[in-house]
Amino acid sequence: MYSLSDFDFNLPPERIAQFPLPDRSASRLLHLDGDQLVDRQFADIVDQLQAGDLLVMNDTRVLKARFFGVKESGGKIEALVERVLDSRTVLAQVRASKSPPPGCKIRLADAFDVTVGARAGEFFTLHFDADVFELIEAHGRLPLPPYIEHTADSFDETRYQTVFNKVPGAVAAPTAGLHFDQALLAKLAAKGVQFAYVTLHVGAGTFQPVRAEVLAEHKMHTEWYTLPQATVDAVRAARAAGRDVVAVGTTSLRALESASQSGELVAGSADTALFITPGYLFKTVTRLITNFHLPKSTLLMLVSAFAGYAQIRAAYAHAIANEYRFFSYGDAMLLTTQARAPQKNSSNN
Repeated sequence: MYSLSDFDFNLPPERIAQFPLPDRSASRLLHLDGDQLVDRQFADIVDQLQAGDLLVMNDTRVLKARFFGVKESGGKIEALVERVLDSRTVLAQVRASKSPPPGCKIRLADAFDVTVGARAGEFFTLHFDADVFELIEAHGRLPLPPYIEHTADSFDETRYQTVFNKVPGAVAAPTAGLHFDQALLAKLAAKGVQFAYVTLHVGAGTFQPVRAEVLAEHKMHTEWYTLPQATVDAVRAARAAGRDVVAVGTTSLRALESASQSGELVAGSADTALFITPGYLFKTVTRLITNFHLPKSTLLMLVSAFAGYAQIRAAYAHAIANEYRFFSYGDAMLLTTQARAPQKNSSNN
């Protein structure tokens, strides 16, 4: 049984990528194949996939979700939109010297007012007087991860989005997708690799470390996902043909596995709080493209469940020793599952 301390490691600060590379696909790719580690370039992914393999990508778009503002009293606040509930309402983290009470007004970005509603756990409900997405896009700031030390600029506004983003709603990027540019996608398509999409709106909780030493005591953050029927059909076709289902990022994997809990992949939309730790049997995903993750994070636990605890420990030690770039703007890994659930019938799951 693993505990929190089993997922800690020492990372030199200089290994944290503070800026993206000029070219998306110029990053490195550490290929973990069984117990073997192979250093590649990300563009080599074309050679590692076969015709008929299915890449499943998260088409969420990152919101300009960070705001600075003032309360009616004049006190300063910082708000981070966590989730859009409807066209006029959001849940947000609000930092202030004193929590704003329900009914009070907050002026954001010196541009518009919101009204504070009821608390929802750690979040505040904020009511907008116009379309949420329009005001966020016009006046918000891109919320780079807490370990990136510079303020987001126009370059970040392009590079902290995937080239296939479509559905606004995330407050953090599905970072494995950042390595793909249009030229690389075209090469994959020319080879016969198939593409399908899920939408999972990444929340700020993705950066929160697990604090409970006993993993079962950790309360997982929830995220909203949508799995289209077209993606379910594409997964079934790939599996029926004996091809790999390759999740681009842990967010795509969580959406697919969350929708597979009945034993059959089911289209639809739902909240997921799926917490994947070693011992989990993967039901749908056979390969994973992912970045390097934070110590003591749920995502490090997920990849350890996927590729093997000892294998991931060895891979991370190799990556640090060979000066790979870590976290959102860093390099990538290609993994194959070692813990796959038996399938009842590949044509029906």
